Amino acid sequence: MTTYRTPQRSTFWQKLGPGGFASLALALAGGLLTLGLPVWLCRRKVLQAAAGQPLRRADAILVLGRRLADDQITSVFRQRLEHAASLWLLGMAPRVIVTGGLTGDATRTEAEAGREWLEAQGVPEEDIRTEDRSQHTLENLFNVREHLRVEGWTTLVLVSDPLHLARALAMAQGLGLDATGSPAQSCPPLRGTFGWWRRSLKEAFLLHWYLTGMAYSRLIRSEKQLARVT
Repeated sequence: MTTYRTPQRSTFWQKLGPGGFASLALALAGGLLTLGLPVWLCRRKVLQAAAGQPLRRADAILVLGRRLADDQITSVFRQRLEHAASLWLLGMAPRVIVTGGLTGDATRTEAEAGREWLEAQGVPEEDIRTEDRSQHTLENLFNVREHLRVEGWTTLVLVSDPLHLARALAMAQGLGLDATGSPAQSCPPLRGTFGWWRRSLKEAFLLHWYLTGMAYSRLIRSEKQLARVT
């Protein structure tokens, strides 16, 4: 069976892939019928992950990509990369993996832009790996898992902005990855602002959607759908 891979510069509907619309509909229905309780429970997980976890040495530091703006890294992506570089300098892992393919109207991949930024900050080329095919977080992790298996690496420090980490860690766990989350705390939006709380609710729903999709795929025993998320 061939696993579904999202096309480059994909639309929202293309990113959904097989079963995506059904899981989204179930997540919306479940949230409405329970007066938003699953989303509020997921929001608690989002805020817990945003606080960070005790760090441990790993085989690699994984920086999740972010869409470029005019072919340049955004403030959020830069803060992720800065945090990853600081962890590398501390010796938390001997290498950094940067993810992200061609998205939006960019002419270079997120991974390429991230690699160039890290090199400019003094991280040696031989200590940087890239994954440049993915279009979203789940594909970031799915493709990196293949790379880890080839190299024989087993542990990761997962770097993203604080409110994104809970969803990223849930996806990593679903894929069987041994990952510890380390939030780039300086990423916008500023903690405690309206933007922070709005983003926390958005991430809570996306986490709820992912968990609903996992449960739905297992319930109907869809090998095609499970192949995307496990």
